[in-house]
Amino acid sequence: MIRVVLADDQTLVRRAFALLLGSAPDLTVVAEAATGAEAVRAAREHRADVVVMDIRMPELDGVQATRLIAADEDLAGVRVLVLTTYDTGDNVVAALRAGASGFLVKDTQPAALLDAIRTVAAGESLLSPGATATLIARFRETPEPVFRQGNLSALTARETEVLTLVAQGLTNHEIAARLVLSPLTVKTYLSRLLTKLDARDRVQLVILAYQAGLV
Repeated sequence: MIRVVLADDQTLVRRAFALLLGSAPDLTVVAEAATGAEAVRAAREHRADVVVMDIRMPELDGVQATRLIAADEDLAGVRVLVLTTYDTGDNVVAALRAGASGFLVKDTQPAALLDAIRTVAAGESLLSPGATATLIARFRETPEPVFRQGNLSALTARETEVLTLVAQGLTNHEIAARLVLSPLTVKTYLSRLLTKLDARDRVQLVILAYQAGLV
């Protein structure tokens, strides 16, 4: 069972999401939070697997709350999925820098939201198509890297190939099929990439690949 904290300052929105998650047999809402500070406390108190986090909230906004969760060693297993109305470049970059594992907009289809929570809980990362486009546009607007680029020269040809496919948005199973590998082998390659490039998660691998011009 995936334990979820819902953080949004609008009560009706939280309740609607809670009803949606309650319809899934593998998801359970363990707490609701109306502020960023409440979201951080709820993550600690309820040992959540995923915090679904709005950006615009009182006390602490979603970005600040995400940063606190990501920096807390006791919450190392907690993943943050940002769910907001605004997928502006500033919001996407700020959320990812703070440590979010995913970024979606609130007009996401219900089934897609449930799948996103499962994906993030499994240790993977994702961006909505709009957020990806916004992030790429941001790269083109500014020469400043979003994250420090790792040592790409240390990668093998196969690792570079896997990194490129990750940046193209392929899942582990799709990469396995493309390269005629087992999903477990692909997962091993991803682990090596995270280590060699000093990246936190799949989202940072995608960003590093774009910064390096692989895609």
